[in-house]
Amino acid sequence: MRTMRLGTSDLEVPVVAVGCMRLDALDPREAERFVHAALEEGACFFDHADIYGGGACEEVFAEAVGMNDRVREGLILQSKCGIRPGAGMYDFSREHILASVDGILRRLRTEYLDVLLLHRPDPLMEGDEVAAAFDTLEREGKVRHFGVSNHHPRQIDLLQRSVRQPLVANQLQLSLTHATMITSGVHVNTRRDAAIDRDGYVLDYCRANDITIQPWSPVQDETTGGTFLGSDAFPELNAALDETADRHGVSPTTIAIAWLLRHPARMQPVVGTTKAERLRECARASDVELTREEWYALYRSAGHTLP
Repeated sequence: MRTMRLGTSDLEVPVVAVGCMRLDALDPREAERFVHAALEEGACFFDHADIYGGGACEEVFAEAVGMNDRVREGLILQSKCGIRPGAGMYDFSREHILASVDGILRRLRTEYLDVLLLHRPDPLMEGDEVAAAFDTLEREGKVRHFGVSNHHPRQIDLLQRSVRQPLVANQLQLSLTHATMITSGVHVNTRRDAAIDRDGYVLDYCRANDITIQPWSPVQDETTGGTFLGSDAFPELNAALDETADRHGVSPTTIAIAWLLRHPARMQPVVGTTKAERLRECARASDVELTREEWYALYRSAGHTLP
């Protein structure tokens, strides 16, 4: 699979990341087949979070991949912390971040994470607390790179004012049907609802600051909780996906991911499937280059307009 640099780091990563949020739904044999299918595709970047399956997804992954020192050398592992669902709150305190990472490392059976993301903004965040946690994790060799998830530009600026380490990634929801980051930029200075800035123009901010955007739920239909692929709710979009897929000799899934990769922001989509064949289709997007005409045709078919 084609690779890219993650943010301003020296870390070369696959352009498609494997999301592990649903791994605990697989039995051990299924999980092993899925993880090794990903590796066969060159998809060696695995995205976790301490809340996925209450930590079980990390344990399932470690068992499925057969974690040991040799195996670890071929993996790029990212996890997230900061959400305390049982307590009904977020927590960016030094103590919670450090304890969370220790738990993550124990469950993944590794001595370090390649990337740690703070998982949604904590309104009570104290920059000095986060900085102290990051410094400790870096000094002890437990985390090599840091980033955020679901943060807007001013929140990133506020955090970056305190932490020494560059924030190399920002994980944000983005897809053909959830494209407010793009539509607000297209409709600047108009009276249309699409012009409403809901995120501080985070896409352009991340581009200007070399922060890699990691789109999550890249094929999700928010109205049903399923996928927009083949959904009766999106007939025009699926017709355009089918037509473009036929032209390139790939599946509509591949085209949906290729649409994100075509954007010059150099994004790294995080795909959440647990099906090996669907993952292979996502990985094939690495080899598909949509034309400008194809990209805009898909954009319009999803119901997005131009001024």
